[in-house]
Amino acid sequence: MPRLTRIYTRTGDKGDTALGAGGRLPKDDPRVEVYGTVDELSSVLGVALAVGLDPRLDAELRRVQNELFHLGADLCVREEDKANPDGSIKRAGPRIEERHVEALERTIDELNTDLPALANFVLPGGSLGAAHLHVARTVCRRAERLLVTLMRSEAVGEQTLPYLNRLSDALFVMARWENHRRGVDDVLWDSRA
Repeated sequence: MPRLTRIYTRTGDKGDTALGAGGRLPKDDPRVEVYGTVDELSSVLGVALAVGLDPRLDAELRRVQNELFHLGADLCVREEDKANPDGSIKRAGPRIEERHVEALERTIDELNTDLPALANFVLPGGSLGAAHLHVARTVCRRAERLLVTLMRSEAVGEQTLPYLNRLSDALFVMARWENHRRGVDDVLWDSRA
């Protein structure tokens, strides 16, 4: 566990930041944009948790926040800095793995069994907690888009994109489930209005 004794370092005062395996990048580099947005997503989830969600979602989202730190750690180290040419691990560290994606899929399946079938598109809203989860979902989708942009020029961890894709689906289901548990109807899109 790292011990942070000093919060400011002044090393980023010229507009660049350190990567996890050394080296520096401009603060607006696509890689930094992605893991910065992942950090933003964790903060938005913190707001949703502070509002007070159903205990089932509370436990899931605390796990997800921890996994988002894994994702940030995964993204702040370039793939070429993680493994040697022979495939052996050069730099150990937290990574997003298939088990994290599978856990999200199980959560989606479990929560979805309690929900009525969708008959229309759902607008963000309903209860306060659900509304915050919808905001988290849109931040997650932005992180996913930024990751796709990064993937056009650099390799990333194999499970990073599936994780974000599944997480945005999970957040949608969680928002619906929070509304359902609170006795609040989903806000449906009126395509004729």
